[in-house]
Amino acid sequence: MIRVLVVDDQPLIRAGTRAMLESAEDIEVVGEAADGAEAVAACRAHRPDVVLMDLRMPRVDGVTATAQLKKDPTPPLVLALTTFDDDQLMVDALTAGADGFLLKQLTPRDLISAVRAVNGGASVLNTELSRRILRRISDRVAPRAAFPDAAGRVDLLSEREREVLGQVGLGLNNAEIAERLFMSVSTVKTYVSRTLTKLRLDNRVQAALLASRLHLTPDDHPPGG
Repeated sequence: MIRVLVVDDQPLIRAGTRAMLESAEDIEVVGEAADGAEAVAACRAHRPDVVLMDLRMPRVDGVTATAQLKKDPTPPLVLALTTFDDDQLMVDALTAGADGFLLKQLTPRDLISAVRAVNGGASVLNTELSRRILRRISDRVAPRAAFPDAAGRVDLLSEREREVLGQVGLGLNNAEIAERLFMSVSTVKTYVSRTLTKLRLDNRVQAALLASRLHLTPDDHPPGG
């Protein structure tokens, strides 16, 4: 079972999200929270695998809560719930360690798929929705502004690591990268993990944004992208 915590300041949205998630046999909603402070406390009490985190909330917002959770020894995966109207807020969430983005207008099927994907170690950037978010951020953020330390460490990557990073920047998951680069999925996972460690990034979403902004992605685009 995938254990999920739903965080939103609106009770109706929390109830609707819970109902959508619990329609899946492999997902269990272990708790709800109305703001970031409650989210941190609930995570430490229930130990969810995935947190659906609203970014705009009173008292303690979702970005602050995400940053706090990511300092824990075994932090949960965080999917940020957002809209297209605040690019800087999304960059702040990425910097805080968010593992992906979801629009509040998404369908139940897409919500469940995203939770399964991030829990399984895949990138939620392989959906058109997430690519649009990535492109929207990339259009407005200076190349080295989001992760300056990581940008300065790109030269530490091997040629193969840079190649894998470029594919991550296109929003491809491990299986798609493996097919393109004629590698096994396990080898891709190793390269991605090694790249994140060298760049001192929290997750592949941050890596994708960095690759896009530093023009490390190949000229071609993934199918449907």
